[in-house]
Amino acid sequence: MPSAITPLLVQQPETVIPDQFFSLLREIWGFDNLRPSQHAAIGSILEGRDTLVVMPTGGGKSLCYQAPAIFRGGMTIVVSPLIALMKDQVDSLKQVGVNAIRIDSTLSASEKRDSANQIRSGQVRMLFVSPERLANQDFVRFLDGNDVHTIAIDEAHCVSQWGHDFRPEYRQLSSLRKLFPTAAMHGFTATATEKVRLDIIDQLGLKTPRVLVSSFDRPNLTYRVLPQLDVQDQIREVCERHRGSGGIIYCLRRKDVESVTEYLQRKGYSAVGYHAGMSHEERKLAQEAFLTEAVDVAVATVAFGMGIDRSNVRFVLHASIPKSIEHYQQETGRAGRDGLPAECVLFHSAGDAITLKKITEASLIEAGAREEILIASRNQIEEMSRYCRTPVCRHRALVEYFGQSYGNDSCSACDICLGDTDDVPDAKVVAQKILSCVFRVQERFGVNYVVEILLGAKTQMVLQRGHDKLSTYGLLKDIPKAQLRDWVYQLIGQGSLELEGTEYPILKLNANSKAILFGDGQPRLIRTVAASASKDRRQAAPSDAIAHADKALFEKLKAVRRKLASEQNVPPFVIFSDNVLFEMSAQRPSTPEGMLNVSGIGNVKLNAYGRTFLEAIQEHCSSASVEMDVNWKKDLIGQAVGKPRTVRLGPAGTKAISYPLLREGRPFEEIAEKAEITVGTVVSHLLDLMQDEAISSIDCWMAPEVQQRIIAAADIVGREKLKPIFEHLELSVPYEQIRLTLHFEKQQNP
Repeated sequence: MPSAITPLLVQQPETVIPDQFFSLLREIWGFDNLRPSQHAAIGSILEGRDTLVVMPTGGGKSLCYQAPAIFRGGMTIVVSPLIALMKDQVDSLKQVGVNAIRIDSTLSASEKRDSANQIRSGQVRMLFVSPERLANQDFVRFLDGNDVHTIAIDEAHCVSQWGHDFRPEYRQLSSLRKLFPTAAMHGFTATATEKVRLDIIDQLGLKTPRVLVSSFDRPNLTYRVLPQLDVQDQIREVCERHRGSGGIIYCLRRKDVESVTEYLQRKGYSAVGYHAGMSHEERKLAQEAFLTEAVDVAVATVAFGMGIDRSNVRFVLHASIPKSIEHYQQETGRAGRDGLPAECVLFHSAGDAITLKKITEASLIEAGAREEILIASRNQIEEMSRYCRTPVCRHRALVEYFGQSYGNDSCSACDICLGDTDDVPDAKVVAQKILSCVFRVQERFGVNYVVEILLGAKTQMVLQRGHDKLSTYGLLKDIPKAQLRDWVYQLIGQGSLELEGTEYPILKLNANSKAILFGDGQPRLIRTVAASASKDRRQAAPSDAIAHADKALFEKLKAVRRKLASEQNVPPFVIFSDNVLFEMSAQRPSTPEGMLNVSGIGNVKLNAYGRTFLEAIQEHCSSASVEMDVNWKKDLIGQAVGKPRTVRLGPAGTKAISYPLLREGRPFEEIAEKAEITVGTVVSHLLDLMQDEAISSIDCWMAPEVQQRIIAAADIVGREKLKPIFEHLELSVPYEQIRLTLHFEKQQNP
């Protein structure tokens, strides 16, 4: 590949965007500025340069091709693989006054004629089509005479056979360069490794493209990866934490979807199933029920794409492992797209990994896949399994998988960093007992059999083989079976044991095993905390985002939104996102001018909905004697609710902004807004700065009495983990403040 297409991590905007563009942005979408990643992408698109944009879900990807299309005029064609996604985008654009249409199989004959007339007359600014339709010669000829200057290919990873969702019909898009020789082409995807990015560029024939890769980190998501025990009960616990909120549950098999859906419905949860075995009408009704918030939870197979574009999904739960880390990133990316805190929980088991390998390989073989594709699929599942079994910060593991560095010592937003798991005391002794048992049975058996021996099971096979006489028989009889199996797989994940074979894999020792048995090898094993200690787990992402909102008013505004959405037959988030409603219920504007101060409200939506929401706000504030026109942002120490969520582009660019402001002792929220990062990231920057420069006091950021409370709590429960301190302080002090106080204490008393 020529060096001109080597992907680079974007650190700062490269193009000056005209002021008129920002006027349009304010007028239509209600935003005053762009995130750095959006600035770089939009600048490249406005230049007419081929571009590949890799931006996580929730990063504002669609705005990058929508806004330039309106600003430049002419026609932009958007290629999308799913009708549901096309419909949502067209509905959203029409809400802000943009003439966008879609051409797909669900349109009636009269709708198709009307769309054709609009295209011929040059009225259409954005045309959404499927890859199959755009590759059709007759359809291309139909577009002759229109000023097609831009082609945006959404979900561009579908073109790559190395991607997580390869679709053969996307390969036909290679002909677009010949069909539209003067049009600039832009690929957009939420997740792609470097290998996939290079394949996208090659398959689409992008000409010396600018490749813009945002950070893969989603700091508002809390990741938890836990072994399967009683999976239905575990699912219920997660649903209970988020009762009344939107959630997606992914299952391995259709029968699992049906059993989980039935179980949740019996327990009183609002849930609907969704899988490929259902009729088209059943799937359509299920999806509409979830998108319109008529039901809270959608249960689906991991093998079937849902095309979900609901922005306020508060949790995504995997009842078994996904096909790959790319799939996992994409599927968990459906949580917290509005930038507010959300939770992603994965319950894994070795059996599911083996079953998934069998299902995936059978499907690929039936489709005639080449051997290299089969090997790649096996490797992807193994990488996913290793991610589940290895006790490393989940945010770090995901970011580093995609080739980026992670600058924080602790994410404070995963099971590892939050202390949902503990290190196993005497892990080396436990590992030696496990490895010794594998040796005693001559490396001829699999995980389950070795576990039975260690537990002292009196099964027929164990007794017949005389393995009850082994020195390792019953050595770990006091350990729960599920926990012991998990430890064996942790050793495999760390490379201290190996599994050989596919259908009936057996355990094998290796050099690392012998280092643990006879040398200096030191494994790390973890276990989940006791259930009683974990019942009150909270999101690690900052809850200050909604602290200033009037909760009763927020619920009333949601009801207003739901009524308007029902009348217009669109999903509620198309009217306004939860972010907008939170800011509206915190600010409580009394005038149309005040409404325009809410990020995400432009003139078009103000004219359409302003009066309705103002009346609801005024009625609530009058009856509840609540103040209106509140300048809530001035006191906010946490995430600015109404601002578009910033996706970090790596520490170098944002530190150049934050460091000088930190030296001046400026408030965290001010720095976060100027650098377009979260307050948690600002704190991380301060910790990094303190490594190189002496900071004499942190009183400008934290009250001394709060620091004293944290130190007193740490003296009682210890300083090894943040969670015990957090719980000792009755959940009243954010993790960021605990981290900062302990770090400053250590600096002052090295």
